[in-house]
Amino acid sequence: MRKIGIVLVMLICAFVAQAGEYGYLLFTNTSGITTALTVNNLSATVSGSTLVVTNDDGTVNFTLTELASMQFAESNTVTALENVLDGDKPVQVYSINGASLGTFNSMLQAAQQLGKGSYVMVQSGKSQKWIVK
Repeated sequence: MRKIGIVLVMLICAFVAQAGEYGYLLFTNTSGITTALTVNNLSATVSGSTLVVTNDDGTVNFTLTELASMQFAESNTVTALENVLDGDKPVQVYSINGASLGTFNSMLQAAQQLGKGSYVMVQSGKSQKWIVK
């Protein structure tokens, strides 16, 4: 419950900052993946255990228990990996050497079953590097 309160306070700050100098809101999940969203026409709601964030580019869902941090930034330069995949859809996983490690029902399931290391995740023609810590 405390985390939901923190998220709500941060969301209120998001609307205040939208008029300021910050152009992006960065979301980092517990796996270290960061997603950068513009604050243009930003809106956010909490639906059960999901944070639903909508802007000019579309809608992104974040599971609150997997959300590690949110911060404002002047640019969309992400110092961690940028999430380009849908965390709730099946994903194929490959080692850095290109060996197939199988298909998982979601990125969370893959993170829970894979050991520490670097991987390539592929989904619907998109791919990204992923690190499990």
